[in-house]
Order: sequence, then structure tokens, then C-alpha cells
Amino acid sequence: MHINLSGKTALVTGSTQGIGLAIAKGLASSGARVAINGRSATSVQRAVDHLAATVDGANLVSVPADVTTDEGVAAVQAQLPGVDILVNNVGIFEAVPALEIDDEAWRRFFEVNVLSAARLSRTYLPGMIERSWGRVLNIASDSAVVTPVEMIHYGMSKTALLAVTRGFAKAASGSGVTVNSVIAGPTHTAGVEDFVYQLVDKALPWDQAQRQFMIEHRPQSLLQRLIEPEEIANMVVYLSSPLASATTGGALRVDGGYVDSILP
Repeated sequence: MHINLSGKTALVTGSTQGIGLAIAKGLASSGARVAINGRSATSVQRAVDHLAATVDGANLVSVPADVTTDEGVAAVQAQLPGVDILVNNVGIFEAVPALEIDDEAWRRFFEVNVLSAARLSRTYLPGMIERSWGRVLNIASDSAVVTPVEMIHYGMSKTALLAVTRGFAKAASGSGVTVNSVIAGPTHTAGVEDFVYQLVDKALPWDQAQRQFMIEHRPQSLLQRLIEPEEIANMVVYLSSPLASATTGGALRVDGGYVDSILP
């Protein structure tokens, strides 16, 4: 399958590491002009340098800003008045017992994981509709469907993100613009390594720690391993392409079979 995104501009939030960086690499490898976003200019430049060294002819833009704030989104829009592909990837997670999650944590998870995506969609969707082409992708999680007892505030935010996705897809109905979410399963990133070690013996070597985590905390996984970020990126690149023109309003799973459902 040949995917050519030449002439398209993509913004990937939280793209200095992990899944976001893998998505940025996938889009750049397919010819898109990719805006790299993170909160600090240093981390953004590090990611840009990495991608420039690993993707031949990569067309990259540095957009340092905190997109979880009004001011940050305004700064991004000033540099990027319009985009063709918006990937709302930025997000946070942490393990906290349910009865210890205070009001501020509930607000923070909603602000970062939900409202940032809604705000950026509201910012860029009108231009896509006007041009009769565009893609909005929200990176959700298996936790949207299978609420994890160790972080129900995170699960709540990802469930809300599915609703946001479906709603904006309806707002773009008949325009040629598609809006979808990608349900990522347990994925191997530096942040997830830290999370795993919150739940298993810190003295274990990584391979053993990962295995114990999957057995004890994610036994539903049919893959029985953590997913690599590039595997999430592959789905995002496809959904960003003209090949996915009839897929909208969906929640597509790249979860290793974690969610026990026969529907996507």
C-alpha cells in the first residue's frame, strides 16, 4: 500500500517522544510536512534533529508550545494558520488509587487529555471543512473501554475523548473531512516503563517486568506483549491518507486484542 502525503501539513501534538514521535516519523516518511510540538524548545529541537537524521528529506517545523492552554494553542495557530492533518496525541497518565484522586487531578486530566483535543479541533476543523479535505485523529486508549482500576481518572478522560471524536465527526459530516480516534493498547514507551515499575518489583530486569505487568495487570491482551509505538503510527498514517476516505467517526483499535469486543 503506497501512501503519499506530499503537499499535506500535519500537526502532531506531544511529538517529542514515544507514540507522538513515531507518528511524526511515519507522516514525514510519507511525504507530509510535519509540525513537531512539545512544551519546551529544547525537546522539540531534539526531536526535529532526530527525525531529520532518520527520515530522508523530512520536511519539519518546530512548534514549541503548551497546547493544553489557550495561550499555547494561539501560539501554534500563529505559526500554523491551517493544517491538513491534526493528530491530538498529547496526554498524561499516572497510577493513583481511586479514592485518592482529588478534584485537581480530575480537572487536570480532563484539561490535558480531552479539552486540548477539543480546542485544537475547534481551531483547525473549520479550515479543513472549507477546503473540503482534512483529517483529525485523536489518540485514545484501551482504558477508554476497559477502565483501569489503578487510574480511573485517565480512563474517564479517554472515554470522553471517544465522545469528542464522534461529535466532531458529525460536525464535519459531508465535508470530505474525517475525524477518528485510535484506541492504542499497552504501548512500550519510556513513560510506560516508569508506569510498569510503579506496579511491579523495581528490581526486575525490563523483560521480566514487562512480562509480569502483562500477566498481572493486562491479562486480556491477545498479543501478550507491549505494542511498539511504530505499530500505532502505522494506523495513524493510514487514517491520515486518502485511502481512508470512507472511515470517519470511528474508534479504531490498535490494542493487541486487549479490548474483548468483536466490533472495532
